[in-house]
Amino acid sequence: MFAKAFRVKSNTAIKGSDRRKLKSDLLAAFPSLSADDLSELVPNKEELNVVKIYAHKGEAVTLYVVHKNPLFFEVEKRLYPTVYVLWRCPALLPTFTTWPPVLQKLIGGADLMLPGVVVPPCGLPDVKQGDCCAVTLVHNRAPVAVGQASVSSAEMQSLGMKGRGVSLMDALLLQCFMHALKTRVKKSELPLLTSTFLRNHMFSCCPSGKQIDIKKSSYKKLSKFLQAMQQQHHLVRVKELTKGVESIVEVDWKHPQLRSFVAPEETDVEAASVCDEVEGEISYHPPEITTIYSVSARLELLFLDANKRKGATMNPTEVRSLVTDYVKKNDLVVEHNKNFVTVNPVLCDCLLEKSEYQEVETLKWDDLFSRTLGRMQVCHQVVFPGKAPITKKGQIEPIDISVASRGSNKKVTLIKNLELYGLDPAAVASALQHKVQASSVLHPVPGSKDKVLVQIQGNQVHQVGTLLLDHYRIPNKYIQGLVKAPKSMKKK
Repeated sequence: MFAKAFRVKSNTAIKGSDRRKLKSDLLAAFPSLSADDLSELVPNKEELNVVKIYAHKGEAVTLYVVHKNPLFFEVEKRLYPTVYVLWRCPALLPTFTTWPPVLQKLIGGADLMLPGVVVPPCGLPDVKQGDCCAVTLVHNRAPVAVGQASVSSAEMQSLGMKGRGVSLMDALLLQCFMHALKTRVKKSELPLLTSTFLRNHMFSCCPSGKQIDIKKSSYKKLSKFLQAMQQQHHLVRVKELTKGVESIVEVDWKHPQLRSFVAPEETDVEAASVCDEVEGEISYHPPEITTIYSVSARLELLFLDANKRKGATMNPTEVRSLVTDYVKKNDLVVEHNKNFVTVNPVLCDCLLEKSEYQEVETLKWDDLFSRTLGRMQVCHQVVFPGKAPITKKGQIEPIDISVASRGSNKKVTLIKNLELYGLDPAAVASALQHKVQASSVLHPVPGSKDKVLVQIQGNQVHQVGTLLLDHYRIPNKYIQGLVKAPKSMKKK
């Protein structure tokens, strides 16, 4: 539900009577919630906001937020806890367990399918269709998602554990934060600049094919996210050691949530994918790109004997061969000078301008060929290994690399037209993110339905060029913008 952008309708502080009603509704919705837990989650004297939003599909959603940390959300008059609440009260909901690699699918918005559910010795939790439930990972009690049971537990068994089990929301930012604290940050690094923590640690924990974009989260800023991790979960302590510059000065590695967190392990295929993107040992092979020509309506008579109608495509060699065959078949070579060809009525209509009709009687061979190609539609053919050729009009657009300014003295590198060369923009963005430890995002190209623009922080022309030239082996002539790279830039 929250994987895509949403629109905020209102954000207001809750009244005393509404706070009491919320507590009553929560007790009714979650009977296992103790009075102490409820008082801690919804404190009487802390600021509590009601945020009304519209999700990307138009659903009206109400969020209950404490210190900018969403605790519960309401959809169609039904309350759901967020993963923040479940971290404090992991037994609040019936829980389904899945394998760590499945988490990456859930983060992308996929539902939890029954084949991915790990059935414990005690059996599945007892749920009815539509019941609210949580999802955890093997060896990790901290819930990572909240959803609804698509079918009852009895039906899950009768279906042979096939089909959809739980419909979700995601937790990419939280996963990368916990992953980074658990496996990347060392005590000797503290105090650690928050920007360095994000760039060098959280980004490297991001699953392949995904990008961390804090601006698209509910926090909007790294400082607000870390503030929530400090005030709500007491996992870190952040301090402004220099004016305007925050650092992580303390990490509670003994915190139960952090101790119980198990970093997701990538499958062999996923690990290979990251290795492919970063190290260059890739299965990708650049396409074979050829300039070809399409028969225009004006030239149909010239290629009629060869059965080449309007729209038929040929390479330059084939065009020369067919034109030569036509000249010889119609005995048009000038007898006393074989470097010239006699212009008959067909060649006149096909190749001459109206002003030349009464003046030009012969053409040199080279002029004959160049005029023929000049009156044909230029096309390009792209052939990927093991796939049928793709033919399109015009010359293929090069991969375009440019540098733009964002705000005051901030630069970003923009890359477009990757799809034309069979490159997945998300995979390229992920490879660059791991390679240069900078944030990357994808944007739709204005005016295009199926093209995506990769944006990466900083001037990364050199690194982008290295990735395209050395790793993906795209020929230099198909890359535009490398002149902005340092002179030491390696070219082919």
